[in-house]
Amino acid sequence: MKIFRSFFKLHQSGILAFVLCSIVFVLIFSLYDLPVGAVLYSAVLSAVICLALFLASFIRYCKRCRMLQKMQQEITVTIQHLPQPQDCKEQAYQELLKRLFQKQQEQAQAWQVRCSDMMEYYTAWTHQMKTPIAAMQLHLQAEHSPENRALLDDLQRIEQYVEMVLTYLRMEDMASDLKFEHYPLDDLIRASIRKYSQMFILKKIRLEYQAVNQNVITDKKWLCFVIEQILSNALKYTKQGSVKISAEESANGLRVLVKDTGIGIRSEDLPRIFEKGFTGYNGRMDKKASGLGLYLCKGVCEKLGHGISVASKEGEGTTVMITLQCEKVQQGDLVNM
Repeated sequence: MKIFRSFFKLHQSGILAFVLCSIVFVLIFSLYDLPVGAVLYSAVLSAVICLALFLASFIRYCKRCRMLQKMQQEITVTIQHLPQPQDCKEQAYQELLKRLFQKQQEQAQAWQVRCSDMMEYYTAWTHQMKTPIAAMQLHLQAEHSPENRALLDDLQRIEQYVEMVLTYLRMEDMASDLKFEHYPLDDLIRASIRKYSQMFILKKIRLEYQAVNQNVITDKKWLCFVIEQILSNALKYTKQGSVKISAEESANGLRVLVKDTGIGIRSEDLPRIFEKGFTGYNGRMDKKASGLGLYLCKGVCEKLGHGISVASKEGEGTTVMITLQCEKVQQGDLVNM
């Protein structure tokens, strides 16, 4: 119906001209007392011929509209399938479209080169930053003192932010960096816990770790990033109490739970916590949140084929759940730190 209205509007001037000419002929014949039947017969015969041509033209118009609608889906890739122009006006429009498409392709290529150069620069920058960070950690670990432990805590935050930059840069093309293997999940969790052991001690937060004793199919580096980010958030927003890591069977596989006794998340913020740049009430109060941590965790989990969700109640704590494919090894036991 939309196509018919468009076609009718395009040819309404010709239809109107035909009707007006027929009326003029009928009026003139009637004024001169000439037989009007001949005019009416000619008008009806002409109308039938025009209707047949109108229908044929409408069918061609429909085909062109469908072709152009198909081109709308391919216009960012190619314009080779444009229909042949029927007149100079259409040809001029197609020439304009070709020039615009060529300009767009040139700008896209230039932007791609620019993004590639920017990616290479920031990737090199993050790798270069890791060297002085590692050197400073060694110097600070050489002497145990409250000041050095506090500096190590701050340095670890810097290292985490640098790692977040690298993850943000790599996430779009991380498919080429993935290496799926069978890993003992306990080894991955313990490695992440060791990274934040000093922070647990400094903040006097109790860690309850229930060994999982499961093998999972995942990429070690990327899953460790997710676990570390979740532990970092738990420590950031937990002033006292504990962080508990456990696992449970679910319909979709093994679900790892990281539960803290922190300040929790407001119910109105929960639906948006995985959005890029969203900090919520806690982030605005903290004034240090980037709004990228959980966004990156969500993106990485989607690439890995894992699920991630959050349950929280303000003032009572937060539980982050990661769903993985697993292979059972043996019964778990309880470890407290």
